[in-house]
Amino acid sequence: MLYEMIGVRLPSPAHPAPRIAKTAGKIVLEKNGVVRGVTNWGTFLLPKPAKKLQSSHHVGHHFIMRFDASARTQHSLRRTMSLDPRLIRYSIVKMGTKFEEIKDIAGQASFK
Repeated sequence: MLYEMIGVRLPSPAHPAPRIAKTAGKIVLEKNGVVRGVTNWGTFLLPKPAKKLQSSHHVGHHFIMRFDASARTQHSLRRTMSLDPRLIRYSIVKMGTKFEEIKDIAGQASFK
């Protein structure tokens, strides 16, 4: 199944997006999944303030990772990302299950 993880991390040089994406990708690869691509969208304002670790955040660094994996792998990734203090928010969406649905989806997600 093809999934897309959208993550919003703290906009700090101490918490670079590649390290979080590398952690997520490592989980997918260890469970025999495939990472299609990671796209860095950059830093911009959040639609509404997000609270994490008893503080309110107004700006976040956004990135997207597309990967093929089993449902069990996706649950393991959710568990790990929910415990990561570097992430403000994240979401994992299933893009499709059949080959015909996902064959034309690229690894990189362009910002529109």
